[in-house]
Amino acid sequence: MDPKALKKLVESISNTVKSFKKSEVECLIRLFHKLVGRADVRLDNVGLDRNAFRGILYSIFGMTDDVLMNRVFFAFDKDNDNCINVKEWVKGLSVFLRGTFEERLKFCFEVYYLNGDGYISREEIFDMLKNSLHQPSSEEETDEGIKELVDITLKKMDYDNDGKISFADFEKAVKEERLLLEVFGPCLPEAKEE
Repeated sequence: MDPKALKKLVESISNTVKSFKKSEVECLIRLFHKLVGRADVRLDNVGLDRNAFRGILYSIFGMTDDVLMNRVFFAFDKDNDNCINVKEWVKGLSVFLRGTFEERLKFCFEVYYLNGDGYISREEIFDMLKNSLHQPSSEEETDEGIKELVDITLKKMDYDNDGKISFADFEKAVKEERLLLEVFGPCLPEAKEE
């Protein structure tokens, strides 16, 4: 790894990411480089594909929900090229690991609206809840129970009563009850007790 190029990249990323010190940014860049595993390619021209990233979410952060891992990938992949580059990696981790409440709120909302329209629909809520709940009884009973949960969720979070949750709805609900931040499934690492 070219030390000059590394220093330039650290400076560039450090200017946009305030939650990490320069030394931490450098460590994250080095880790990214190791994870990508291509020492012969320029640092700014490589990336993690979805499968590699999902492996990291599973092995390092203990995430197991396929749908949410895919959505976390897309929340990191800001340029939508199906590959997380080093800048997206560091910026994503800054929110994922040390983001302010506001940043984490936006991140979770982005993970939860599945079709990219900026709203969490009744169907998306149903799919996320169905995916995250253990299903010991028949599918029909489970679906009825989930439909009831969806109705309860919309009553609690859909402040403008349009049948879907906008960012404004989500923000207001989560600010009133912080436990609702990851209401549709865990998409942030668990806080460690120190």
